[in-house]
Amino acid sequence: MPEVGVVGGLGPAATAQFMQRVIAATDATRDQDHVNLVVLQHSAVPDRTAFITGASSDDPTPVLVADTQRLESLGVAAVVMPCNTATAFVEAMRQAVSIPVLDIVDIAMDDAAERGWARVGVLATEGTRIAGTYDRAAQGRGVTVTYPSAAEQEAINTLIFDHVKAGVPAPEELLPGIIAAMMSSGVDGVILGCTELSVAAEGIHEMHVVDALDSLARRTVLAGGGRVR
Repeated sequence: MPEVGVVGGLGPAATAQFMQRVIAATDATRDQDHVNLVVLQHSAVPDRTAFITGASSDDPTPVLVADTQRLESLGVAAVVMPCNTATAFVEAMRQAVSIPVLDIVDIAMDDAAERGWARVGVLATEGTRIAGTYDRAAQGRGVTVTYPSAAEQEAINTLIFDHVKAGVPAPEELLPGIIAAMMSSGVDGVILGCTELSVAAEGIHEMHVVDALDSLARRTVLAGGGRVR
């Protein structure tokens, strides 16, 4: 079975959660049925949102490119990156290697489009919103993207940076409340477009929610030659 490389650490808890989701998504009855992963937990990669928003001049692109090349040198068949914000740099990563680099944003939007959603609410970092990666992915699928209000976005920022990344438990009602507010705006469904939100959403299973981390996990199983449960 081919090996799949993982550019991880963006953030660390999200990468650990991603590995659990890959295992859960795999139709396996023994160790040998699971996919082979080469995980690079590189938490020192410069902050993606800080660079995109202009809060920092520390460009993560060279580090992400080097990590992708490092994984290619180890013989992986494809590379995945469990981070939505870092998708803003995926084209540079792709140009630096000769193996596929899967795009979590495209994959999540595929799942939303397959459900027939015409108007999708996206919960993400400020960096993802500014980079416009979900907007571009939606354009080719006839989907309209809607983002939360300023107050809701501030709550999302707090959940991502002050709770999940900081290792501080968040109020259980915080994320469900944001999802409910998004649904009340008239969208057909909501994409959790930040892997820190995926960590916070563990145990939340709603028909009107696409978790981008789950979408990437299923595609990773296939890329690794496994069977999806």
